Amino acid sequence: MSQLGKWKLLKSEMIINHRWCKVRRDEIELPNGKVIDDFFVHIKPDVALVLAITPNKEIVFVRQYRHAMEDFFIELPAGGFEPDTEDAKSAALRELEEETGYVAQNIKKIATLYDRPAKDTNKTHLFLAENVVKLSKQNLDITEEIEVLLIPVSAVLNKIESGEICVAGTVAALLLGLNFLKTQN
Repeated sequence: MSQLGKWKLLKSEMIINHRWCKVRRDEIELPNGKVIDDFFVHIKPDVALVLAITPNKEIVFVRQYRHAMEDFFIELPAGGFEPDTEDAKSAALRELEEETGYVAQNIKKIATLYDRPAKDTNKTHLFLAENVVKLSKQNLDITEEIEVLLIPVSAVLNKIESGEICVAGTVAALLLGLNFLKTQN
């Protein structure tokens, strides 16, 4: 049996409560009795991420600018959602269509991951959608300028190894999704 203990929350205060950024400052007591009065937690919406594959065995990617890193990145379609008002599957289908114009008839959840559980509260829900087809135009919000890329399944691992595809959630979804596909065939 494990000797690990949970931390005890002594006090909590929301120090940033903005629509796009929420940060909580917790005072906690560690199992060893020491108190930390400035443990910061980022309150974030959950994320739905979709590994969408066309009938031609191409994966639908988005390429977009990411301001924090001041660069462009190739990622799978994804977006945030509030689990209290929308379920992960609906969010995944919505994000896929909004960002790419592609629609999925069938979508399967393959995993739920935690990106930074030490500091962030959100989950990333990974979905696999096969035989997706382009049925509409992109429906982007004001902060989005997205280029849609189709990359053959056979080329994806090389792009991960070369660093061309390097966003953690996308890499995890690709490796899990491609492995899932392999076990289904």
